[in-house]
Formats: sequence, C-alpha cells, structure tokens
Amino acid sequence: MPPIVLMSDPRVTGIPVQECGEPLVDLRRLPFVDVDERLADPAGAYAQLREGVAWRLARAARLLPEGLRLLVTEGYRPLDLQIRYFDEYAAELRDAHPDWSAEHLHRQTSRSLAPPEVGPHVAGAAVDVTLCTTDGAELDLGTPVNASPEESDGACYTDADRICAAARRNRRTLSAALVTAGLVNYPTEWWHWSYGDRYWAHATSAATARYGPVTRAAGEPTG
Repeated sequence: MPPIVLMSDPRVTGIPVQECGEPLVDLRRLPFVDVDERLADPAGAYAQLREGVAWRLARAARLLPEGLRLLVTEGYRPLDLQIRYFDEYAAELRDAHPDWSAEHLHRQTSRSLAPPEVGPHVAGAAVDVTLCTTDGAELDLGTPVNASPEESDGACYTDADRICAAARRNRRTLSAALVTAGLVNYPTEWWHWSYGDRYWAHATSAATARYGPVTRAAGEPTG
C-alpha cells in the first residue's frame, strides 16, 4: 500500500482554491440520509454541507443495498471549532511525546484533524458518515466514528486489517457507494469523505479546489 498523504502535506496545502460560491444546504431535508445528533450544535452547522456535496451524498444513499441508510454525524464545522479540536488533539500528543518537533507534531496531529487553514469540514466539503439500518440501528464498521489512531490502535485507518470480517464488509459497502457518487476518503479515517476541497483535488488530480472556508453568513442553508 502506498504511503498515506496527510492533510498537512504540501501537495495538499499548496493546491489553490477557485471558490464556486455554492451555498450550504441542510442534510436533514435529504431523502435516504439520516443525521445523527451526537455532535449537534444550536445553530445546526453540523447538519450543513455544500450543495454539490449534499446531492452526491444523496446519490450515494440511493446506491446502498436495500435496508441500509447513510448516517451522518457531522458536516460543516465552523473555523473556530476546527481550531479548538486541532489544538486540543495537538496538546494531547505533545503531552504524550514531548520529544517531538513542532513540525512532526503538526504532521501527526493532521492524521485525525485537518490543519484549520485547509480543513475540508471548514469548507463545508466534508462529511463524517457511517451506515445504519432503516430502523436506525448503527452498523459495526470497526471503530466508533472519530476514533483516533491512538485509542483505536490504528483500526480507524480505512484499510486497517485489525477489524472483523463484518466490519470490513460494511466499510466496503460504504466506500463503494460514496466512491461511485464522486466523493474521496481520507485514508486515516474510514468515516471521512469529501468532494471539492483540497484533498479531493489532490486525490483526483484536479488543478484547483472548488470550495474554500465558509462562514454561516456567506453560506446560509437554502430552502
């Protein structure tokens, strides 16, 4: 397996953004997609995605086997929240590895959290998603959503081999639908998929990204 390109890699961070101006839309209005409230915020940012990403997600949902649905845990993430998450995880790693250089710490932190300046969630371009049944029962995909490499012993990596056969099948089912719909995965997180951001541009050899950071004022959900 080729080495994983992390979000902090210059091959990702150096990709220019040609902002297309698409609005954020509310995923709770999409058919075939359930939105989990574990990361809900009062403003409903967690349930928002850029319009083009949202409709690709809806297409992926229709590609799933009968009886299964997509379960979204988080979409758009405001910049201040991304900064807080990144800094908190970096602090945990710094405490555990005080000998790491600042550069190495930044790189290792980006395994689980994108640097805020290039974060796909901050652009409304990324979705954290798993599978559930039509009656709402969440499927086993090997780790909880948002498990770090440390707490999951690396099982959060999409191609990890230390998961059961059923979880591996479920990951393949999820991946097949999302890839067919045009989204790309961040290989350190089986649940993280995106379209139109810098990481998508890197993975698809696009010259530019379509989406840069947004604010709620610039991207209010459409009806």
